[in-house]
Amino acid sequence: MTAETTPLLVIDDVVAEYRTGSRVVRALDGADLTVGRGERVGIVGESGSGKSTLGLLTGRLLPKATAYPRGRVLVDGESVLDLPPDRLARLRRERLAFVPQDPVGALDPTLRIGRQLRLALRDKPTDLVALLERVLIRDPERVLRLYPHEISGGMAQRVIVAMAMARRPALLIADEPTAALDSQVREEVLRLLFTLAAEHGTTVLWLSHDLGGVARWCDRIAVMYGGRVVEDGTTTDVLTAPQHPYTAALSAADPARAKDGTRLLTIGGTPPVLTESTPGCVFCPRCTSADDTCATARPAPRTVEGRTVLCHHPGPGGTPVPVPDGPAPKAAVPDGQEEA
Repeated sequence: MTAETTPLLVIDDVVAEYRTGSRVVRALDGADLTVGRGERVGIVGESGSGKSTLGLLTGRLLPKATAYPRGRVLVDGESVLDLPPDRLARLRRERLAFVPQDPVGALDPTLRIGRQLRLALRDKPTDLVALLERVLIRDPERVLRLYPHEISGGMAQRVIVAMAMARRPALLIADEPTAALDSQVREEVLRLLFTLAAEHGTTVLWLSHDLGGVARWCDRIAVMYGGRVVEDGTTTDVLTAPQHPYTAALSAADPARAKDGTRLLTIGGTPPVLTESTPGCVFCPRCTSADDTCATARPAPRTVEGRTVLCHHPGPGGTPVPVPDGPAPKAAVPDGQEEA
C-alpha cells in the first residue's frame, strides 16, 4: 500500500476517559473513524456526543488526566498516543492544524497580530501581507499592527485560518469554526476554509451542529452518539436516507428545517454521561424502536445501504435534510468583508 492510498487518519476502537479524583467520564467509548487523504468529513452530533474529544484526540491535545484504556490513533502512519514529546510536537507543527470555535480567544491578547503570525511561522519565511490578502483581509498592513480586541470576530477567524493553512497541513480540524459569527460572515469563512483546503489537498474534519452546512461542504458525514460513530457514509446517502434511528431523530430535530408556525421536534430524554462501557446500545433509552436485544447487546458495525451503521435494527426513518446538487463551490470567493 503506497502513501497515497494509506488512510491519513485512523481512529481504531479508542476509549478516552477524563479522570479527576474518583470521578471518571468516558468521552469516547470505542470510537472508530478512518479518513482518506483530501476528504472533507463532517462530524455531527449533540453536545456531549464526543465530537470535540475526537477532534483533539488527533493531535493528543486532550488534558493530561485523560486515560486511554484501549485503542490507537494513526496520523500519516504514526501512532499519536505513543509518540515522545519531540516527535509529537513535530507532527502537530508539520501535519496538523486546528481552527477553534472562539477566534479572538485563540489569539494572545497581549501581542499584535503581526507578532503572533511571525511567532507561529518563525521557521517558515512568509510574506505576512500576502498571507492576509490571501484570506481576504483588506489593508493587511494596518491589521498586522492591531491587537486581537481591535478586530472583528470574522477577521480574527480569517487570521486563524491564515495561520493554520500557511504550513499547508495534511489534516485540518475545524471545531465549530463559525459558531461565534453571524450568518453572512459564517458562509464567507467556510467558503474560504474549504477553498484553501482544496487548493492544498488538505483533509478537513469539520465538527459541527450545522447539518445543512455539512450537506453543502462535506463529501462524507460521521454521526456521533455516546462516544461512538453510529453512522458513517457519504453525506448525500446519510442525510437523505438515514439508517440509524439517532441520525433520523437528529435530522428531524434540525431547527434550520422547521417551517414557520410549526413546533420543533425534539429527541426525548437526554444524552448519556458515561462512566464505563455500556452493555447494550447507548441510544436505547431514547429510541422508539428499541427492544430487549438493544438493551443487552452492544451493537457492532455493519454495512447498510453503502454506509457503516451501529444498530441492531437499521432502517430508513426521519425527514431527509436537503442536500445541494453537485459539490460545494471551490473557486468563487465573496467580495464583501466587515471592517476591523
